[in-house]
Amino acid sequence: MTPQLTVIIPTYNRPQLLKLAVDSALNQTFQNLEVLVVDDASDEPVNLPEEPRLRVIRLERSRGGAGARNVGTEAAQGRWITYLDDDDSLLPHMVERSLAAIAHSSLPAPVGVLSGLEKVSQTGDILDTRLPPDHCPKGGDFFLEPLQSGRSYLTKQTLVVERDVILSIGGWDESFRSRVHSELFLRLNPACSLIGIPQVAYRLRSHAGPRVSDNMTLRQESFERLIDKHRTAFESHPRQFALFTYQHARTLKRQSQNKAALQAVALALRIHPPAITRNLFQDVPKLFPSFD
Repeated sequence: MTPQLTVIIPTYNRPQLLKLAVDSALNQTFQNLEVLVVDDASDEPVNLPEEPRLRVIRLERSRGGAGARNVGTEAAQGRWITYLDDDDSLLPHMVERSLAAIAHSSLPAPVGVLSGLEKVSQTGDILDTRLPPDHCPKGGDFFLEPLQSGRSYLTKQTLVVERDVILSIGGWDESFRSRVHSELFLRLNPACSLIGIPQVAYRLRSHAGPRVSDNMTLRQESFERLIDKHRTAFESHPRQFALFTYQHARTLKRQSQNKAALQAVALALRIHPPAITRNLFQDVPKLFPSFD
């Protein structure tokens, strides 16, 4: 039987965490699916138990997270696809509820769906819960649009969408090694309606291992590349552009990148001063290094 949905799991050197991710995908209440693991040239080839609904593709040369997702997208047998990071997990109802929401949507097709996400500690304590926006109609610019209170754009990992939609927009941009989801969604939302389920279905796990998002050199390069590639969209939403830049400054400061943080704050102020001023007065002690 052809699977209706494919869960694509790109992986690199995380054998213990990968097993948890794969198990969470196989243990969905919706069973007509396949799990496709794309091994991005790990030092040791992925070794998982035999399972009829599980496939593994090993790349001999690393293509990064975006490249591994492209390989998985092209090889997926399901009409619908979702992506699961190898250090995260799905809650059992994720696929079933996502497909049901799409089936009952009245938004213009094609339609993708986002779910709630929770961030958990290594001991399983919930650190943060994020719920997606209710809806983002086709033709929008996703995280640059105004956001309703209590909702978050930081739920992009939970996407369920038709495989052909991702292929039609050119797949994942492999020139990005960080901010790959943000870049994809700035091309996805103009071509695809997005609806949000206000229920948690994805678990983002904190751990001590390396993450691409912790590499500030990559994040800075990708920040600049993202704005250059999508400058028209950013400049069409100056308030959100400024807030996005300011949030980048806060991240830089947390990583002790003081000079780059100050430059990002200055840029945010030039883009939309009213959006930044109130936040800036609250954050001055955190953003500006001491000159004592």
